[in-house]
Amino acid sequence: MTSQKTLLSPVQVGRYELPNRLMMAPLTRNRAGEENVPRVMNAEYYAQRASAGLIVSEATQVSPQGVGYPSTPGIHSPEQVEGWKLVTKAVHDRGGRIFLQLWHVGRISHPSLQPNGELPVAPSAIAPQGEASTYQGQKPFVTPRALETNEIPGIVEQFRKGAENALAAGFDGVEIHSANGYLLDQFLRDGSNQRPDQYGGSIENRARLVLEVVEAVAGVWGADRVGIRFSPSGTFNSMFDSNPEALFTYVVKALDRFNLAYIHIVEPRIDNGAPAGQNLTAGFFRSVYNGTIVAAGGHDRETGNAVIANGEADLVAYGRLFISNPDLVERFAQNAELNPYDRSTFYGGDERGYIDYPTLQLQTA
Repeated sequence: MTSQKTLLSPVQVGRYELPNRLMMAPLTRNRAGEENVPRVMNAEYYAQRASAGLIVSEATQVSPQGVGYPSTPGIHSPEQVEGWKLVTKAVHDRGGRIFLQLWHVGRISHPSLQPNGELPVAPSAIAPQGEASTYQGQKPFVTPRALETNEIPGIVEQFRKGAENALAAGFDGVEIHSANGYLLDQFLRDGSNQRPDQYGGSIENRARLVLEVVEAVAGVWGADRVGIRFSPSGTFNSMFDSNPEALFTYVVKALDRFNLAYIHIVEPRIDNGAPAGQNLTAGFFRSVYNGTIVAAGGHDRETGNAVIANGEADLVAYGRLFISNPDLVERFAQNAELNPYDRSTFYGGDERGYIDYPTLQLQTA
């Protein structure tokens, strides 16, 4: 069954009535400087895109231990809170809404990025394949240190405090990053979690940390201003699971009781043909989850409208298209030509490829 809803239809997300169903996806851009503090340029970038129904910020580390890349912003210091206030005010002044994405990278880091040169932490001492991005260039990933059981409440507290700081910074809500091979995802999957304690082994045990984080963050914000992102089919950062369908069905069903603002599903189409879990699209979870679902997966205007009309998802997240089209909502409304994006300026650098993409108004002036 199809409906008359489109990407441009309003939608209720938690306690907010949004003017359209386009979400600006969380996009790491590595432009917060070595101090990991948002700046005026970052505020302008987000403000330019305030017509999105909802903006989700770039992934933002909840502690110094959670850092995994150069020049990514944090939400654990007073200076970072003040920096983010520039962003939230700029977005709100343009009539937009913005959630902060809470992030801990776990093993996807390097001692040079960690406090006192310590090892990155993870559920188990299993190194990912590949290289870490550091201020000194690419370096091989190291074998992380497995967290002790008595350290895990401290991880939950990092997320809780990050949520508290996001509230102080003026955000409209938060999204918990439990995708793409970072710490919470590492706990979920049996390819990266081989713990012998209550946080490893069974699906219920591996899901425990995620659910504890959700409960802690919802305690700060109220569940109707909290979203969470998953990549059930993702293989990025050496991720795999022996039964992703059973794992993520359990997790999503367990989240139903919270009445979250939304769950955000990275679909398999952007994961280069993952061998397992190819059916784990946003539409798959519609049958097991009663709340709001966001789909992310390389959609364009036509496929996004189809996802909404078919009821597979309630919103569609766009990443690369929002990078190069700050007025993407208006361009979709007019079915106008889109600016092409420049991959060479995605990560790091200055205002080029960041705040200099033209709008339709500028192009027709």
